[in-house]
Amino acid sequence: MRRKLAAGNWKMNGTSAALAELNTLASIHPTPDVDILICPPAPLLSRAADATAQSQITIGGQDCHAAVSGAHTGDTSADMLLDAGATAVILGHSERREDHDERNEDVRAKARTAMNAGLVTVICLGESLAQRVAANTLDIIAGQMSGSIPDQATGENLVIAYEPIWAIGTGMVPTLEQIAEVHDFIRVRLERRFGEGVGRSVRLLYGGSVKPSNAAEIFAVPNVDGALVGGASLKAADFSPIITALEQS
Repeated sequence: MRRKLAAGNWKMNGTSAALAELNTLASIHPTPDVDILICPPAPLLSRAADATAQSQITIGGQDCHAAVSGAHTGDTSADMLLDAGATAVILGHSERREDHDERNEDVRAKARTAMNAGLVTVICLGESLAQRVAANTLDIIAGQMSGSIPDQATGENLVIAYEPIWAIGTGMVPTLEQIAEVHDFIRVRLERRFGEGVGRSVRLLYGGSVKPSNAAEIFAVPNVDGALVGGASLKAADFSPIITALEQS
């Protein structure tokens, strides 16, 4: 059985004061029936890891460099994330792909390095609104999967997050049928490439305007093993109901 995962991406939000939300979340969910992952900005990583050390909450980074070390001013290596207390990293988020011109091959190189370092990699996939309207969604997802996922992927080191770009932070949400179509497609392609064992063990998350009011119906969709949540993960009061909905799904 795949253990479900509620992942929160704080993006470029939060200062030291925000760490209190982690304590609140841990107190609400001392023994969760699902995995909880919070990915704060890099300057908060070490303090977030310390704050959650006695809880069931794990901490992840939002990006890492493909190189192990070197002259890459402003970047963070996978080993640095581990040293700061992270156990996972988000890679290939649409905001990285768009704002930093990351290509599939860039994501793949980063994922390879992160996996080699022992980090769980959450690789993000998703289509734009124009691609959705043009009925190119599955072709886009297929290309991102083949280009972004390295060959050493397993159910232990890979999580895939389907985040339609047009639904991120917009309040727009795909229909349940659209979510199911993409998640089923991803599952089939994983099994075809990596075999039934690995293909069935990789967790598939949905992301894009997930909130307490729609979480339960999204989690009822087959092959949805959790969520990658943006804005609603910043406050324990907003994220906790989503975690509870996942536990009850």
